[in-house]
Amino acid sequence: MNIKTLNTILYCKKWKETVAFYRDVLKLDVHFSNDWFVEFILNSQARLSIAHQERTSIKSSDGRGITVCLQVDDAHIMHAHLTVLETNPTPIRNLWQSSVFYIRDPEGNRIEFWS
Repeated sequence: MNIKTLNTILYCKKWKETVAFYRDVLKLDVHFSNDWFVEFILNSQARLSIAHQERTSIKSSDGRGITVCLQVDDAHIMHAHLTVLETNPTPIRNLWQSSVFYIRDPEGNRIEFWS
């Protein structure tokens, strides 16, 4: 198997709010967009997509059982930035020899930042 890219799709009830969060708060660049699906670029091989559950056969998990893990250059700088943006990050913890914290998107999906 030769995997070229990864795209994780989050199915959302709060589609507009969730799209705005990833676009305007986390400042992810849009790779593709239509009236019910937005694909964001994480890096050259990874994407994160937000799909409106009303237009799909898969429904929202309401944030249960989902964690999007994002390794960043410096978790402390990211934590300070997200604190200013009032995203309510958890305190930074040392886990697995890494600095780790979490926020939730409008749909309730947990996002882990670590470095």
